[in-house]
Amino acid sequence: MQYLGTLKVIPELPEEIRRLEDLAYNLYFSWNPEARQLFRVINPSLWTKLNHNPVKFLREAQQSELVRCSKDPIYLSSYRNVMEAFDRYMAAEGTWFATSFPKDKEKIIAYFSAEFGFHESLPIYSGGLGVLAGDHIKSASDLGLPMVGMSLFYHQTYFTQQIDAHSNQIALYIPHDPEELPLRQVLDAKGKPLTVVVPVGNRDVTLRVWIAQVGRVPAYLLDANVPENAPEARMLTARLYGGDQEMRISQEILLGMGGVLVLQKLGIEPMAWHMNEGHSVFLALERIRNLIKHQHLEYTEALEAVAANTIFTTHTPVPAGNDAFPLNLMDKFFQRYWESIGIRRYQFMELGSQVQPEGYEIFNLTILSLKLSKFRNGVSKLHGEVSRELWRDVWPTIPTDEIPITHITNGVHSFTWTVYKMRQLYDEHLGKDWVNHLDEKMLWQGVHGIPDQALWTTKREIKQKLLNHLRERFEAQVLRNKIGTLQRLRLKDMLKPDVLTIGFARRFATYKRGTLIFRDKERLKRILNDPNRPVQLLFAGKAHPKDLGGQELIRAINNISMEDGFRGKVFFVENYDMSLSRDLISGVDVWLNNPRRPQEASGTSGQKVALNGGINLSVLDGWWCEGYDGKNGFAFGDREDYSDLEELDSWDSDAIYDILENDLIPLYYKRGDDGIPHDWIKMMKNSMVSLSPVFNTFRMVKDYTNKMYLPAIKQGEEFAKNDFALARDFSGWRDKMNHLWSQITVQIDESIDPDHEIVLKYNEPLKLRAKVHLGEIDPSEVKVQVYLINEFDQITFAHTTTHELVEMSRKKGLDDNTHIYEATIKPSNSGHYRYTIRVLPYHKRLVNSTELGLVAWMKQKPQA
Repeated sequence: MQYLGTLKVIPELPEEIRRLEDLAYNLYFSWNPEARQLFRVINPSLWTKLNHNPVKFLREAQQSELVRCSKDPIYLSSYRNVMEAFDRYMAAEGTWFATSFPKDKEKIIAYFSAEFGFHESLPIYSGGLGVLAGDHIKSASDLGLPMVGMSLFYHQTYFTQQIDAHSNQIALYIPHDPEELPLRQVLDAKGKPLTVVVPVGNRDVTLRVWIAQVGRVPAYLLDANVPENAPEARMLTARLYGGDQEMRISQEILLGMGGVLVLQKLGIEPMAWHMNEGHSVFLALERIRNLIKHQHLEYTEALEAVAANTIFTTHTPVPAGNDAFPLNLMDKFFQRYWESIGIRRYQFMELGSQVQPEGYEIFNLTILSLKLSKFRNGVSKLHGEVSRELWRDVWPTIPTDEIPITHITNGVHSFTWTVYKMRQLYDEHLGKDWVNHLDEKMLWQGVHGIPDQALWTTKREIKQKLLNHLRERFEAQVLRNKIGTLQRLRLKDMLKPDVLTIGFARRFATYKRGTLIFRDKERLKRILNDPNRPVQLLFAGKAHPKDLGGQELIRAINNISMEDGFRGKVFFVENYDMSLSRDLISGVDVWLNNPRRPQEASGTSGQKVALNGGINLSVLDGWWCEGYDGKNGFAFGDREDYSDLEELDSWDSDAIYDILENDLIPLYYKRGDDGIPHDWIKMMKNSMVSLSPVFNTFRMVKDYTNKMYLPAIKQGEEFAKNDFALARDFSGWRDKMNHLWSQITVQIDESIDPDHEIVLKYNEPLKLRAKVHLGEIDPSEVKVQVYLINEFDQITFAHTTTHELVEMSRKKGLDDNTHIYEATIKPSNSGHYRYTIRVLPYHKRLVNSTELGLVAWMKQKPQA
């Protein structure tokens, strides 16, 4: 029979459950399992098939199924409860931010990120950076921050991963129709699609805008796939992290500059701007252009006004991970820009200039970000230290530990990553209000009161759910690759819930060392195949399509999983996404993390594991340096760095085997008379109690609010007052300091002999006097300090110095603007110290006294 055509009939929601559509278009559902359950129970298999996408689900569901649910009293009761909770959430006025900072509750914070990982149904993320950004936005919604998000809409997403019969990673780019995603198109006042035109090099690119509503926070996604653009321009927002350097810089221009233009067109005026990594730094350039054009500021004045309320978070602890471009590419894409604001090429290039060891110059976006922001942070304590060391050339005269980059340690959105069964357990034993007190340590002490049997039973149920999920994925993979019936039958006897299960799932970059545990395969075989204490290993993760080294790691693990001694003990599951991640981090007993220290800026997957009663086995890197206390998991690796990577890998792999054989496995299989591993459960509880209240985005976003957002808002307001009077004043003062600073000289009082060691008793004071010549600089514009270094502390791992800064007061003026300063100091501890005198610039609007990079040190006494 020959058919005339095709026909698709979209179901209509019955009136009784019509507001399911409201729920589908708000990613509130992504962290509320009761909301997701409303969709799942209509047709569980369709819900799974569509990867939990509620918008597409409502288009594919059978009308009869919707009608059935609309007449079901039990379903309608659940529906009313969910919608009432949703409405209360959306209408709430007494949020943490509104009650804590009522004067600032309308001051908008713009959060820019190249990717957002909200939920698997909106696959515009690649990994940790995007998921962290999604968690940040979700907690901003929970806490009531007046925030907007900004990113790009990638219509081919990152990529869908398949593993073929030869263990190769296959990257599939599947176009997504935004009309079938939890997105709505943004319209202008006339009801037409809102668009902006962004100059990208020598061409103009038109963007339309989608909105993903994330609880109370709107996230705007920019899309170049519109008919107005040429085919090559339409592809600019096709893939996340795809294409060459021209594609990359074009995407970053669209994100940064396009994002500013969209907010302007929407009438949104942020009071603080947060750049999540350097991908969005061009937003600062667009803001500078706006101030020059509309407020008639000079270039340097506009730069100061923009930096005053800009926050920059760096996530990368290695030079190669930072975006940088050759100068000829910057010429191609930014000549129009610097001409439009009336500056010279060299003025523009010096904003991001970085000279490579080979002698040539590149343009580094992290350096640009550091120079165009006043508030800067790494994402863990260790990463803050690494970042100050990494970017010390931006402030070459400043001691490394005083470089103005602080840290705010990452966390995770507890509601997203605590699975339903565990949330029920918390409801029962911590009280249902635990969701409003996530960062309160006393609340989490209640975990110790959970009966061991209840916690163990819950964990086992969660683990079984994971194993069922994995069997479904493996069976589909076996069928697709035509591996055979035997392998399918074997799956039924694999993945047992009573076997100690270790998970390793993350982006497969080489520094994360995915194959480290296989360095001694024979030893590992003995560990995995112990008949009394067996172990199974679960792996998942994607390698970037251009990362051949990462793909080789995946191939190696998948091949090992089919070898004798590893078959049925080692598994690699394809297409790691947020859905699989939720089941993995909640279901495994142990989470293995073994990057080369200190290349993991923070990491967050282990934090999610802790929320669900899992145990971390991790190298002392990133957040685990702060989280590990000796009782809440296992740690390996020295708190120092190795230059010999082979030696490092050897030490760390041996440490993993030793911990498994001597500590971890015996603890897991040590059972009481009731068959429960009480000592293991004690460690589970220690992990939950010590980590859950600290490593969550409630605490993290509150830290950003107090340390970054509110100070940036205040600073931005001050700089904008009276026609940007302070921005003009500060810019002039900075130019003056740069011009006159070389006139400053510092000499120690003649009674002090620097070559002779001073011996003091503990708590005995020492008076120091210095003669400071300030040239044409006023004494009110400087601070004179004693810089004191404990020599023992100077050689600690972090390469930082501890110091005590004691301001000296000006005693009297001398001729030619020379002044005598004096101070009395008492070292904080006994030991050997070095000391000197220095002068720093002072302005009441300096965020950090070292941010200008200017310091005058006391000169050494000339040799006789």
